[in-house]
Amino acid sequence: MERTLVICKPDAVERGLVGEILGRLEARGLRLAAAELRHIDAETAGRHYAEHEGKPFYAALVAFITRSPSLVAVLEGPPETWKLVRSMIGATNPADAPPGTIRGDLALVTTENLVHGSDGPAAAEREIAVFFPALAEGATGAGGPGDLA
Repeated sequence: MERTLVICKPDAVERGLVGEILGRLEARGLRLAAAELRHIDAETAGRHYAEHEGKPFYAALVAFITRSPSLVAVLEGPPETWKLVRSMIGATNPADAPPGTIRGDLALVTTENLVHGSDGPAAAEREIAVFFPALAEGATGAGGPGDLA
């Protein structure tokens, strides 16, 4: 089993789309290993988006993710689960996301594109450690129910 991080961003929570998004991922056969509705603070957002620090869009990115609660989740599945999740999410710009993807069906603009998914095994491990430190050891490896007390 491999793990990856998914965030249903503030716009997904505000629009009541968390169930739809998680339902699509679970229907595909992925398993929810951990989930928490939380208001991401600026410090956590900074750690999550560290690779974007200094870029022109960084401040807006942090402001968006911290504006209201997000649903942060760890999903488990087969090898390359991160790739499966990313393909289901669709392109960053919803206008480029094909129908059938989460963003293609539900998002309208790039700046509020509903969902984040880790972009590789290393990113999944780092991001899971940011949001679910108790799961960090098994971020891309085995893990089961009860890993997070």
